[in-house]
Amino acid sequence: MLDRVRGSVTSAALLAALFSTSAAMAADLPAIKAGGKNSVPECVTPGRLQAYLASRNPNLSKQFETIAVDYMKHGEELGLRWDYAFYQMIVETGALSFKNGSRQGDVREKQYNFAGLGATGGGEKGETFPDMTTGVRAHLQHVQMYSGEKVENPVAERTRKVQEWGVLTSWHKGFKRPVTFSDLGQKWAPGTRSYANQLESVSDKFNDEFCGKADPKPELLAMARGGVSKVAEAKGPQADTAAEQAVDKISGKDLARKAIKEGSDRKFALGAAGLAKSVTPQVKVINAQEPTAETAETAAQPAAPAAMPPATKTAMAGGAAKVAAPAMKPQAPVTETVQPAPAGACNVFTASYGGQKAVIVKQVGTDKKVNFTVLDVNEGQEKREADAFIAAYAKGGMIAGEYASQAVALDKAFELCPEG
Repeated sequence: MLDRVRGSVTSAALLAALFSTSAAMAADLPAIKAGGKNSVPECVTPGRLQAYLASRNPNLSKQFETIAVDYMKHGEELGLRWDYAFYQMIVETGALSFKNGSRQGDVREKQYNFAGLGATGGGEKGETFPDMTTGVRAHLQHVQMYSGEKVENPVAERTRKVQEWGVLTSWHKGFKRPVTFSDLGQKWAPGTRSYANQLESVSDKFNDEFCGKADPKPELLAMARGGVSKVAEAKGPQADTAAEQAVDKISGKDLARKAIKEGSDRKFALGAAGLAKSVTPQVKVINAQEPTAETAETAAQPAAPAAMPPATKTAMAGGAAKVAAPAMKPQAPVTETVQPAPAGACNVFTASYGGQKAVIVKQVGTDKKVNFTVLDVNEGQEKREADAFIAAYAKGGMIAGEYASQAVALDKAFELCPEG
């Protein structure tokens, strides 16, 4: 955080000064809300943004190596031009060095406060968030608020207070057009007239130096749109063995209930040690090895790997107004017998597109183990989202069943990948 006041209201005089800013000022930077012709350029991918960030900060902390994934994932969900929010993060944090030149800023790395929320200068450190993804969402929600859109259940206390106090209400009323990042700069950093220019400079440098290059880490794009959460790292056979010992003698139903309980506010990848070797998401192993001799029948229709769809239920590529696929028409289920996997040869894990329904994706990994993924999908987009997941994470996989909820699907998954 650079040491300057960030739009804090300290007196009636300052409040009046802030509201006197002309809402009719030319908007050189894009509107905060994405949509229509205001979409994130296709060349702006998490992989290229990470490369750009590393070029500006060669000493980038390892914990931030996937931060662009969170900006894309949360940004698309909120329908924002998240690319400019990412550029704003670079300006606010000194490219995550948390320094102003050679001087340490007020906000520190472990606060995960990427926009200086509550850091109003004079050594005030501002808010602290529990992890990177929460901090990114807090930043994006604050930007969303500046667009004039109400933020439901804001992460940051600062966002909640500004909304409740109506600090921006009069300012918003002066707009007859969408609020832009140029407008935001006038309010976010009222002590300087160069804020929008800084954002533009960061954007131009990215476009000039990285847009024309190949994406160095395309798997990050799949991570952003596939919804697999990073939870804990599986580190080879020893980690697998320890995890298996920890759940020895636990039934499949108990494992399913445990996964549902632990995953109530975040999604776990369960027992996907083999898959972790070929894709980026980290995993947590919880299923045991010993199988039972059961046969399960599930309603399924094999699906060939498909390219990532141009749009899902949440806005893609910063909310580009691409033609959405029509809702799927109900079809008669095709019944296929799915045999339980043999002893020690299967994994169960979860992923999510944020929906309430679930499908099971079956895939044989490079280690010859059978992976059963319980994938949360949105109603009407079940096959489309499952195909996108298969293309990104489970090549050669198939849809092995469709269920009304994650709980039912998890229970079925542990029947297909049982333990003693």
